[in-house]
Amino acid sequence: MLQLSFVKFTAGSYLLVEGTDSNDRFYIIQTGKVKCYHEMPVPGASVKNLGPGDFVGVIPCMSGHSQTETVTALTDVTAIVVRHDQYPELIRTNNAIAMKIIRYFAREMRLLNDTRTKITLKKSATDTPEELYNIAEYYNEQGSLNIASYAYYQYLKRLPEGENVDAAKKALVRLKGKAHPVFLESTPDLIRNYPIDSMIFADCQYGPDMFIIQEGTVKITKVVDGQEVILAMLKKGDMFGEMALLDSKPRSASAITHSDCKVMVVNASNFNMMVTSQPDFIARLSTMLADRIWSMYRQLLNGQLTDSRERMIDMLALQLEMRKVPFEKGAPFQTDFTPQDLVNLAGIEAAQQKQAIYALFSDQNIKVKGGKIQVPDVQELEKQAAFYRKSMSRRAAKQS
Repeated sequence: MLQLSFVKFTAGSYLLVEGTDSNDRFYIIQTGKVKCYHEMPVPGASVKNLGPGDFVGVIPCMSGHSQTETVTALTDVTAIVVRHDQYPELIRTNNAIAMKIIRYFAREMRLLNDTRTKITLKKSATDTPEELYNIAEYYNEQGSLNIASYAYYQYLKRLPEGENVDAAKKALVRLKGKAHPVFLESTPDLIRNYPIDSMIFADCQYGPDMFIIQEGTVKITKVVDGQEVILAMLKKGDMFGEMALLDSKPRSASAITHSDCKVMVVNASNFNMMVTSQPDFIARLSTMLADRIWSMYRQLLNGQLTDSRERMIDMLALQLEMRKVPFEKGAPFQTDFTPQDLVNLAGIEAAQQKQAIYALFSDQNIKVKGGKIQVPDVQELEKQAAFYRKSMSRRAAKQS
């Protein structure tokens, strides 16, 4: 039987401190009010005052990473303590709380995706249906014909009277026989197989499904003003597409296979059934979303590094940290990333990419083997990235 404990905080005391190690619990406010804020300013983030029924500390608790924000008590506060190992049982007894947390995660992810696109590229993303045509044009110019064909098809489906309909139709005629996109429409298949460089769904497309990777890797991307930004690189066991399923809004990014992939498909009816019957699945989804949100906070900070080489080193360190595996000192690690993948992950502008890759090759903590980045000593790379972030923090403190 689930037994939750309570803890009291006096006004002015700290519940959580940004940057400290995560603990194995989060809090649900029962009485009183708290203030949540970032010690180091995060683009797009704001100070939040929370009260009864709200929760704090759930992102670091579920992800196992450091605290993402500082939380102080504005009044005397009584909070319910939920340990990480109690979360599945909490879902069984009160799945409304779990769904509130998951929907909060989905909203936060959508906000952070948009903020990172704007901050990293110093431009605004255009989330109108016409953007589907721009996405198709971008990948057509890059020679990714299967992806382009998929996006043209979805554009015509979404906007049958759009301003670029004629051009999209002509493009599809030219691509006939050259491009072979798969799963242009949703199917009842529980398992789908996608070849490399296939679009699973497009930014601004409506979609009823979320996906769990069984084999292969998937990149989550946005195209802004003719440049691709990789928001995440996902691997076996990761889930994606949940935001559109949860809030019934258009997709906020595109999903493209980075290798041959096998994915499990979860539609709305299956998801609702899982919420009530499979608490372990919901716990895993919560952990995945928390991990991704923590990563997005870090990426927003990464976007404030002004030196392209420092930004790429920090981004690579972040990708390795997300693996949550210990690395021995002096042990090399072969990544799955090409230099171009890292450039896109770091959001380096097109005009600076060649120079950024050249600077990366000159770094002693980076090698390239078989076209993929190899890290000679992961611990040294992480120390280097931490030094860059601390230097940025000191500069920001001086300017404030």
